[in-house]
Amino acid sequence: MEEKKKEKSDFRYSTGEAKVPWAAIGENVNADDISEIIKFLIPGGDDKVAYDEQLLKVEEEIKKLKEKGSYATKLSLGNKVKELEEEVKKLLKVKYACFVTNATAGFEIGLKFCGLKPGDEVIAPAITFLSTIQYPLEIGAKVVLADVDPGTINIDPEDVAKKITKNTKVIIPVYIGGYPPEMNSIMKLAKENNISVVEDAAHAFGGWYQGKASGAIGDFGSYSFHEVKNVNSLGEGGIVVTNSDFGEDFPKSRFGGFDIAHPIEKWLYDVVALKGKGEHYSVAGNHSSTEVQALVLLNQIKRIKQIIEVRRKNAEYLNRRFEGVKGIIPSPLDTDEIKGTYHLYLFQLNPDKLNGDIQDFKKRLTEKGVTQIPHFAPLYRFSYMKQLGYDTEAMKKTCPNAEEVFLHRFTHLPLYPLTEEQLKYMADAVVETVEKMRR
Repeated sequence: MEEKKKEKSDFRYSTGEAKVPWAAIGENVNADDISEIIKFLIPGGDDKVAYDEQLLKVEEEIKKLKEKGSYATKLSLGNKVKELEEEVKKLLKVKYACFVTNATAGFEIGLKFCGLKPGDEVIAPAITFLSTIQYPLEIGAKVVLADVDPGTINIDPEDVAKKITKNTKVIIPVYIGGYPPEMNSIMKLAKENNISVVEDAAHAFGGWYQGKASGAIGDFGSYSFHEVKNVNSLGEGGIVVTNSDFGEDFPKSRFGGFDIAHPIEKWLYDVVALKGKGEHYSVAGNHSSTEVQALVLLNQIKRIKQIIEVRRKNAEYLNRRFEGVKGIIPSPLDTDEIKGTYHLYLFQLNPDKLNGDIQDFKKRLTEKGVTQIPHFAPLYRFSYMKQLGYDTEAMKKTCPNAEEVFLHRFTHLPLYPLTEEQLKYMADAVVETVEKMRR
């Protein structure tokens, strides 16, 4: 009989059935713990008495429920995590998916498999969140910042082409606000120069670019499920995906390099290094994810199409309201080939047509009670770049579009499920503010 192949999986304590087993969970979550979770997720309002009365009823029912059931036997890296990963693979049409602690961990894993090492160069857009370049900076790779397309605030392929050298190992395009960069141009450059591509799709889960899932076009892509994203996994979480065979080692990359399929002599497992491109080896991190997070994300993913649809309609409404208003550059919308996620509304002004710029606009809009988020500042403006030895003034000079849109043109408006009244008020406030600035 053919020996059954041992499953490649993450190691966790659980000896299974035995007269004296070793359980995976040291201390079970009890009714009091669940009550505290409920109070945190659904805090009380103005009527404290009514809230406390209802909470008492819930706590009593939880205790009754426990009498009819049993405790969970796995809290991390169990069946729910696997179920989530299978669902993501089907949804995004990718070969491998791995649920991790956050998108930053996903970038790290992808860059390790790309064989990134100290001294290699990585090209990333000047405007993005710091996580995009965190791992390259940590290991001493050289970060090269490319300028952005002033229309989408995404990485400009023409500037990327200018900044490729013989040491360029990876390009990291970013989907700002969920809108795709010019991935065809990026992939063409990567192929011509034998460069890997790791997509920062933190904002882009559920988006599409020319028939392929946003984030599933390059060698690796990583998504964020932080609390502010369109869907989240209880505050933090990420998923890294790939169609390359490196995905077979995702479980090892997520948890310390543990290899339980090939244990060393007289022990439960082996610990292996991650083998990346170019025969480069690196040490795996610990980015374990929990069952409860996977459970919540699984449920929210079922709503992803409806969630994006609400945001898309809000963006379309804002574009209609802003159409023809001199000085406003509306957000790019979907086309036949591009389906964004509308995580953020990409709002721009043309200061040449106004008496003032985006800084004046933000101040006036804030006074009207409308919150906008001006992220992100160009990375060369942060202290750590200079502290790590980068010539930030020289970087700034090579990214004139990033500097211009940050200082004078660009901000974000919210697109989450606002009420009709809130949406109308925001649009009115924007139009009124711009008209006053024009006068």
